[in-house]
Amino acid sequence: MKKFLLGAFTLGMLMACNTTSESTETLNDDAFTGVASRKSCPSEEIRSNLLAKDADAKARYIAIENGTEKFIQARKAGRVNADGSIDIPVVVNVIYKTAAENVSDARIAEQIAILNADYGGTNTDASKIPSEFSSVKAGDTKVRFHLIKTVRKSTTKTKWGTNDAMKKTSTGGINATDPTQYFNIWVVGSMGGILGYATFPESSGLWNDGVVIAAPYFGQTGATSPYNLGRTATHEVGHYLNLRHIWGDATCGSDLVADTPTQTGANYGKPTYPLMNTCGGVSRSVMFMNYMDYVDDAAMFMFSAGQKDRMQAVLTATGARKGLRNL
Repeated sequence: MKKFLLGAFTLGMLMACNTTSESTETLNDDAFTGVASRKSCPSEEIRSNLLAKDADAKARYIAIENGTEKFIQARKAGRVNADGSIDIPVVVNVIYKTAAENVSDARIAEQIAILNADYGGTNTDASKIPSEFSSVKAGDTKVRFHLIKTVRKSTTKTKWGTNDAMKKTSTGGINATDPTQYFNIWVVGSMGGILGYATFPESSGLWNDGVVIAAPYFGQTGATSPYNLGRTATHEVGHYLNLRHIWGDATCGSDLVADTPTQTGANYGKPTYPLMNTCGGVSRSVMFMNYMDYVDDAAMFMFSAGQKDRMQAVLTATGARKGLRNL
């Protein structure tokens, strides 16, 4: 079980995320070539670098985690509206060189529909959730998404990295549409082994706030297998709403969620349940089908109730992403 960690100790755990046995990605444009052979999401590494050098972001992170814990305790005590629904306004920024990278309006609508199904618990594969985890499944997270507009821009650029170049017109990208009130998604060409990445709530409202998805892994129709069910976006939006990787980016690490079993590391491909591992002397199946693991799109199909609480906490009237409630 995950233990909630506050203040400096929490931050220390986050700074240790690079102790994971998984290889890290070089954070510059020139390193990204080819296609993804296995799932990789550098959002936690990018966050770790930010918190290590930005004291204000570090303070916001600690405040967000303290607020999240207060929200969870208030919900347990019955002091929070159980509905808690919010409809998030979305702006999709498409930067393309080829016709394949210029994802269609239909494919964008398809991705929004996938997000609504996955976050609403209406995804057809939710029926695959093992009975062991049925009591802690989130079901409907009460988070919805609706498209406000699509912005398109052609480019001669053939590859992208994680330096946020796609988020500024001055570096060939598209400036975010008011990130204090809109959730911005950037769709770009190849990022090599990176499927996508996200900013966490401590970046709320900043110029680079939002999610980036490589075009081959956006939506479903025409997307590249085995990441062709739109779940790269589901995973990255989870980070945007304050979810960590389920293994805590360290061996037997913490994702700060009480109802997700501790696991030794990321899982890949299409594991068969039960997938046993041992952390802290306890042997049990991991929740590899969680959207915040690294399995193939077809193998992930649930959030936990604890993850729902974390997402709801940043969307409350006093949460870090409260601005998304205004439209």
